[in-house]
Amino acid sequence: MFHYTYVLLSTKDKKFYVGFTKNLKKRFEDHCAGRVSSTKERRPLELVYYEASAHKSDAQKREQYLKTYHGRAYIRNRLKTYLTG
Repeated sequence: MFHYTYVLLSTKDKKFYVGFTKNLKKRFEDHCAGRVSSTKERRPLELVYYEASAHKSDAQKREQYLKTYHGRAYIRNRLKTYLTG
């Protein structure tokens, strides 16, 4: 079973949300339906990036990194063409 680190983009405020889960499809549906308090007011959301890890601890560490200044820069760089059109 995989654990996923994922990045959502709010089309409302153009900011990222970073999280991790073991069921990416269900978690994304929860975000979109407003069942996650931290993103409820930031909908609509797009899943713009995710990574799969074999171990939960690896996904958690990756989530923590992506929430840092350097991690957000990494995401912006990876998504450069997506974000600029």
